[in-house]
Amino acid sequence: MNQLAIELNEILDSSVAGGFLSAVGRRMYFPKGIVAQSDEAKEKAKTYNATVGLATSKGQPMHLSDIMSMFREGVFKPSEIFNYAPGGGDKALRAVWKEEMIRKNPSLASRLTSGCIVTAGLTHTISLMATLFFDEGDELVLPDLFWDNYDLIFSDLRGCGIRTFSFFRDGGFNTQGMKEALLASPGDHVRLLLNFPNNPTGYTPTESEMEELVRAIVEVAESGKKVLVLCDDAYYGLFFEDDIAGESLFARLAGAHENIFAIKGDAATKEDMVWGFRIGFVTYASKGFTKEHLAALEKKTLGAIRCTVSNCDRPGQSMLLKAYTDGVNVQSDKQRTSDEMRERYREIHKAVSKQPTTLLRAYPFNSGYFMAFDTQGHSAEELRTYLLDKYGIGTINIMDRTLRLAYCSVEKEDLEDLVNTLFKAAGELWS
Repeated sequence: MNQLAIELNEILDSSVAGGFLSAVGRRMYFPKGIVAQSDEAKEKAKTYNATVGLATSKGQPMHLSDIMSMFREGVFKPSEIFNYAPGGGDKALRAVWKEEMIRKNPSLASRLTSGCIVTAGLTHTISLMATLFFDEGDELVLPDLFWDNYDLIFSDLRGCGIRTFSFFRDGGFNTQGMKEALLASPGDHVRLLLNFPNNPTGYTPTESEMEELVRAIVEVAESGKKVLVLCDDAYYGLFFEDDIAGESLFARLAGAHENIFAIKGDAATKEDMVWGFRIGFVTYASKGFTKEHLAALEKKTLGAIRCTVSNCDRPGQSMLLKAYTDGVNVQSDKQRTSDEMRERYREIHKAVSKQPTTLLRAYPFNSGYFMAFDTQGHSAEELRTYLLDKYGIGTINIMDRTLRLAYCSVEKEDLEDLVNTLFKAAGELWS
């Protein structure tokens, strides 16, 4: 094993994170190779910098003028478009994202957290976490209504087992089921992934439910189990009811207990409506972490990025940073989109409430981009293909028992017709 990896392991073994490192995670380190030496040269090589494999002229990257001309003159330097981005992302962007994260989650202001490391989108974040903290045979606890990519990443790619619990109980989040699943998960290190607002259901716990959820995780930690909690905050902020918990679960767990290792995966993808940019972030926290622990985790993560994608999208990071620092419409555009999603939420909520529950029953929903139906013993795939073939309507089947609607991509005035046609099709198939 590389000496740098050994040194990082020695640091992390005194923290809750050390016991979660996978075999790959223990071997991982950020090499003092080309990238590290190039970063050092950027600071000190004032005469000549002959480190980076990047063709330059007069200090700027050589480039295709046809591509540069697509950007408005005077807005970006070629280096902001064509250069490699640092392994952990643009430092200024990382700083701005962390400031925004704290603004949205004020309790984090008093918590020690890592820097926000840039990833190639939230899927990349989750895959990195699976690589660093999951070995074949480890178990992940999930609610039974989850994004299918989790199965692909943890089960098929990493060879992990998945233990599920019923997402809902009595019309809200099933905290007791989650706690029982964690306590039943074998070993003294357990792993949990929660996604709020949830994909596919579009549900976020209320403030009282979130408090109960945190208490339950702390109780598991107090029982002696060490708990890794991966918070998938892909749709964070798309809250449409007043009683929804405003702060991320990550913020509540960051200082909750020494046996809790909290990881926040979020992204500009939905929060800032830049889906194709593929810019995500990962942040670490635990009550017992020191700055040295967090630095070691960052280096492990940078190593995992280095040996997979090397570094993430430079033009997207530059454009996002420019919008944050110089943009005049960022907040108003985000507010307008949020208001429109809220209106669509209300419209589809109203349309669904008019329908019978004999064939399709809507899961509770209050946030995000989606809502979903329990097909109550009928085949969701059968309904999906029938809607597509007969009515030209695209929906998503999940595990053949749930049908998901992404109302974010349907105009408000069309939502009632969408719901009416959906129930009509279900009646034609199953009545």
